[in-house]
Amino acid sequence: MAVEHSTGTSAPAPGDQTRIHNIGYRSYDGPRLGRAYARRSLYSQSLRGSYGLGRSVKSKVLPMLLFVVMCVPAAIMVAVAVATKANALPLDYTRYAIVMQAVISLYVASQAPQSVSRDLRFKTVPLYFSRPIETADYVRAKFAALASALFILTAGPLLVLYVGALLAKLDFADQTKGFAQGLVSVALLSLLFAGIGLVIASFTPRRGFGIAAVIAVLTITYGAVSTLQAIADAQGSGDAVPWIGLFSPITIVDGVQSAFLGATSASPSGAGPSTAEGVVYVLVALGLIAASYGLLMRRYKKVGL
Repeated sequence: MAVEHSTGTSAPAPGDQTRIHNIGYRSYDGPRLGRAYARRSLYSQSLRGSYGLGRSVKSKVLPMLLFVVMCVPAAIMVAVAVATKANALPLDYTRYAIVMQAVISLYVASQAPQSVSRDLRFKTVPLYFSRPIETADYVRAKFAALASALFILTAGPLLVLYVGALLAKLDFADQTKGFAQGLVSVALLSLLFAGIGLVIASFTPRRGFGIAAVIAVLTITYGAVSTLQAIADAQGSGDAVPWIGLFSPITIVDGVQSAFLGATSASPSGAGPSTAEGVVYVLVALGLIAASYGLLMRRYKKVGL
């Protein structure tokens, strides 16, 4: 017959189940990288996300497809110039982004909400601000990331044109000058479109609403301004055409490059703003970029509370 031996310890009382276990957690004693590192990390991750890198295959399809759509016409132009031994490219560097503005607007509409609307929808913005990162860091990183993504989208085709022009043995000085002017133009476009897109997207956590709103602002304003310019030109009010162009982001960029970069205006009359009017265009463009940044700062100071 088995005999049970007492261990000498009494069973714990039913209500006394508290235990302390040492499972090896230690405090972090490594380097503290601070705000600058957090800001750079947020910028790089946002830029990668603008092209779906590090995300699902589905997220890569649209931005990569739009990038290809932007570059294919440039490659075709280069092929035609090489095959026909043309003396010039079919399209100026400064005109390319204006012609492809619908694709650029679609890219902004798809990626601006992706950059900020998800943070609003899942309420992760206060989590960012619980770390060393501050409101200004968040806004600057998001603004710079989308502007950089847009610059890649718009400068890529210009690089294709430039390399193709050199392969076609076109004049090196003329092509380099045109390429540089095109880069200045798309840099301004990237900053302006990024600011407008982010401001619109920051006011709705719903990505679909953000996409629709950005498309409406960028495309409807361009259509309305182009129509009004055509009417003014047909009625002999040519002096009003440059001022009407101040009410659309893409026509603002077109006016700046027409006045200062030697580009041909896309306005119905074909005559761009004068130098004095061009100064107004530059001030309006810079004002819109600064206003976009200011609105984003005010918006995220409220969201982060």
